[in-house]
Amino acid sequence: MEIIKKYFPDLTPRQEEQFGQLGELYRFWNEQINVVSRQDVDNLYERHILHSLGIAKVMPFKPMTEILDVGTGGGFPGVPLAILFPDSQFHLVDSIGKKIRVVEEVSKAIGLTNLRAEQKRAELVPAAAYDFIVSRAVTRLKPFYGWVKTKVHKNQFNDLKNGILYLKGGDLTEELQELGKKTTVYELSDYFTEEFFETKKVVYVPF
Repeated sequence: MEIIKKYFPDLTPRQEEQFGQLGELYRFWNEQINVVSRQDVDNLYERHILHSLGIAKVMPFKPMTEILDVGTGGGFPGVPLAILFPDSQFHLVDSIGKKIRVVEEVSKAIGLTNLRAEQKRAELVPAAAYDFIVSRAVTRLKPFYGWVKTKVHKNQFNDLKNGILYLKGGDLTEELQELGKKTTVYELSDYFTEEFFETKKVVYVPF
């Protein structure tokens, strides 16, 4: 929990409480339904929660922003972002029902009211309903773009144009060339000093 407060010192007491509950909740649910690796449960706050919040360093969502989290798994990056931005709305989708159950149980336990989780493939989500699409390395960027390109509407009111905010790691040169779209790559090592973030990035694809 201290690593979250280190980089986000202005949390409300409610947010601190919610973030603080995540460690025990994910440890419990991971024993029932494996949503993160056993090793990563011990590093949950750094490798999952803070990693998810890397998107917040790039794009602090304004109130009333609508965000779709595609392939959320156990709720990353959507759950940490929903805690940090209580005035925005988050729709988390994954094709695997048991993972969505974990998201629902965790959200209910910490009292998140700005998040809904649904077992659904990204292609079946309604078109033109969101400001931003977020995700964490569910596939290569080109097919991902194909899944979500119709899901973003044209009304702009955030500091960045509506689009995709994608958490990826490693050398993305070939993947970005394959995508063939205008992108901006933000290095998470510019925001977080831990070794884990040395190769981690947020790829922004404006629509």
